[in-house]
Amino acid sequence: MDSLTQIVLGAAVGEVVLGKKVGNRALLWGAVGGTIPDLDVAASMFLDPLQTLAAHRGFSHSIVFAVLGAFLFGWLIHRLYQSPFHKYVALLGWFMLPVGVVYFVSRIFENASFNLVSGGIMALIIVGAFIALYKRYFRGEERALPEASLKDWQWLMFWAVFTHPLLDCFTTYGTQLFQPFSDYRVGFNTIAVADPFYTLPFLFCVIAIFYYHRNSQKRRRLAWIGIGISSVYMLFCVFNKSQVNNVWENTLASSDINYSRYMTSPSILSNFLWTCVAETDDGFVTGQYSIFDKEPRVLFEKIPRNETGKDLPLDDHTFERMRWFSNDYYSIINHPLGLQFNDLRFGGSTTKTGDRHYIFNFILKEESGTYRMIGNNGGPPPGEEQEMILMLWNRIKGI
Repeated sequence: MDSLTQIVLGAAVGEVVLGKKVGNRALLWGAVGGTIPDLDVAASMFLDPLQTLAAHRGFSHSIVFAVLGAFLFGWLIHRLYQSPFHKYVALLGWFMLPVGVVYFVSRIFENASFNLVSGGIMALIIVGAFIALYKRYFRGEERALPEASLKDWQWLMFWAVFTHPLLDCFTTYGTQLFQPFSDYRVGFNTIAVADPFYTLPFLFCVIAIFYYHRNSQKRRRLAWIGIGISSVYMLFCVFNKSQVNNVWENTLASSDINYSRYMTSPSILSNFLWTCVAETDDGFVTGQYSIFDKEPRVLFEKIPRNETGKDLPLDDHTFERMRWFSNDYYSIINHPLGLQFNDLRFGGSTTKTGDRHYIFNFILKEESGTYRMIGNNGGPPPGEEQEMILMLWNRIKGI
């Protein structure tokens, strides 16, 4: 899931595990723990695009990492509060929280005017919070240290870190939950990597927690309400998937399509529009289905696996890793720089000219008889974002 969702989930888990003992500190460190697994993106500074693709949601998203990380991060937090520097770290942590919110909002709404206004408002909030916290930590009475043991902090960090890959398992991208013993990617294809219907109610509950004293029963109740709402929505997503699977199976059967396997996955930002793919002897059939469609049938098209007319070196290392990443749901087309590898699991959209744009595509260049990934694209083509969002919205409505 997206980083904001993981922060919210981590904060709620922190409140449930340790909120009664340490108050808002549990929210802060839970949010930090929920962010840690995604710090593997920093590895992209040292790895090539192919290695980066394989590393993301790798060891940092595994059960082993959650266990080892709990011992390490819990110990570091415990030591921090035994040092004289914990006030500065706390001040920095609460300062960075609204900064992070501004960053994620700007990533979602790519509108300069909106971001300028929201950024200005958030800047005032940051300055006000900084002044209040400075007085609280350095000019007021000495704040009592948290009433938490080493085991308490380690338990909090385990659940904050572990729930991150657990949630990621429900997405299409897949999570290497069993690293370093296996690189199998667990992906239930149940919810999109960003879904506001999952995140926003959860976020409102977590924000409300801040305004209650740590001994208030309402804090814990709000945390469980947030977790409960998100869990119920996830069950709704599972139900949706089962319904879409039935529609896709019936469509394939009524169309006399012989297939070896199929998959369905939700489109970005909602659980109402789904991408459907089935593998056949000569390629794939793929289409979209909205739960608001008038007829329970998927309008599909046929896609060859290889449109290049060339024999593909399937034993090439780059091709092997790309096939592993896409779970063999892929097609190959020509590209001015070489070949374009399209991951069919994330679907595509048809533009005005009739050309299909694949949401996840990777450019492969041949060098000395082998292939190298030189770039990857995710999302709509530059300049077509608003048009594709409108197309997505219309398709969700059943148009």
